[in-house]
This record gives sequence, C-alpha cells and structure tokens, in this order.
Amino acid sequence: MQPSAPPYEERLTAPRSWWLICLMVGVSMALILLPFGTLPLLGGLVGGTAAAAVVASSYGSARIRVVAGSLIAGDARIPVSALGECHVLDPEEARAWRTVKADGRAFMLLRAYVPTAVRVEITDPADPTPYAYLSTRDPEGLAAALETARASA
Repeated sequence: MQPSAPPYEERLTAPRSWWLICLMVGVSMALILLPFGTLPLLGGLVGGTAAAAVVASSYGSARIRVVAGSLIAGDARIPVSALGECHVLDPEEARAWRTVKADGRAFMLLRAYVPTAVRVEITDPADPTPYAYLSTRDPEGLAAALETARASA
C-alpha cells in the first residue's frame, strides 16, 4: 500500500534563464583564469558553473506543502487551525502585497520570478504575524487545499 500524497505540494524552482546565467558565471571564471593556462581555465569553467548552480538550486528549493493539518512553507510550519481567510492574488495584487502593502511582521515566502501568490491571514492571537504571503504558481490550488484542510480539521 502506497502512502497517500499530500493534498498540495509545490517546489518553487529557479527559472530556466538562471541556469544560463550559471553557465555565464562559469565562462567568466574561465576567462579570469585564462592567463594561467588550459587546466585552470577548465577548472574555472567547471567550478564557477557548479558554484553558481548550487546557489541557484538552493534558492529555488523552497517548498510549499499542505499536509497533516499544517501549512509548511519553507522553514515555517503553521497549523491550519491558526489560519484565517485565504486570498488568491493575481500578478498586480501580488506585486502590491510584496511592496507597498507589505507588513514588516508578515511571513513572506517570496520569489519575485513567480508572479502570482496567496495571502493567508494568521488568526492565532499568540502570534504577532498578521499574514503569510506565499509565492505560488498555482494560487487557486493552494487556496483550495488550505480550505479543504481547514474544513477537515
């Protein structure tokens, strides 16, 4: 018997263009090491590309999951009983909520390369965090999973 999949799971991976930038960082390192010979040039190409790829991959490894009565977003784990209303944000509203409307106390799992987001109110009176802003490529799916989890909790 297979374990059931979580109702919602998403990984906010880095965009494809960032991998081209990683290659360009490697080429830049190779050009810097060009005066030292062919072997250092190749080492700079491989090492620079690998280092840039590790940075891009780690930044793009943020996950959002709704599982076991909790919203897990990055390092945060919030029980669905502490969540209030969920607002789906289109690209224009998402931009506003991550800039001029943003509250410094809010939890923000923000990726500027993801245009849409969800804003979830946090209703726990012991928590000073007013809301969680979560960049997501599927805001309707995340909102539906949160509503389903809150209804079954």
